[in-house]
Amino acid sequence: MKATVLILLLAAALDCSAQAPERTPVTDPRPLLLAAIQSTDGQARGVLTGDVADAISKRFAASTPIFIDVTTERRYVQAGCSRLKVTFWQDGVLLPGAKAPRKQTIEFGINYCLDGLPPKSLT
Repeated sequence: MKATVLILLLAAALDCSAQAPERTPVTDPRPLLLAAIQSTDGQARGVLTGDVADAISKRFAASTPIFIDVTTERRYVQAGCSRLKVTFWQDGVLLPGAKAPRKQTIEFGINYCLDGLPPKSLT
């Protein structure tokens, strides 16, 4: 009985870790933009590291990582160009005047190409 329970718990733990998307450590979101454009599923996930991440976390008294999710909303006719949705989020952010820390999210869209420039056309 104990061995069966242990095996079931191990299988569940392995299944959960297999489903969690890998996050690439980045000091700048550009590699994730490029990865999403090149990805077959149009997505890339990362975690912001380095001095910028440390400064943001310190400013808002947060001790959790800053996550970045990039999703392709549209692929343009121009090769290597897409409309991307970029989401930065962090748990435990204490905004000025707030009573308690909370999850803070910033989301924006960007037209971006593999050469780092915007597309010549939005078709």
